[in-house]
Amino acid sequence: MTGTIGPGLIGEVLLSVRGGTEAFYAYPIDPEATFASGTQVLVVDFEPPRTVYVERWQPLSR
Repeated sequence: MTGTIGPGLIGEVLLSVRGGTEAFYAYPIDPEATFASGTQVLVVDFEPPRTVYVERWQPLSR
């Protein structure tokens, strides 16, 4: 993430698309969640043309 997202805030994420990098508006899937800039997130929904909904990335435990 390149900016903080949370209630009332629109963030931005950079995603790899077709061999390049594109910016998308990002909102938390949980409307009460807040993520600081630099947090790794998982895209869980997409609304055309450039909006994604995200949650905090949780790596699989080994």
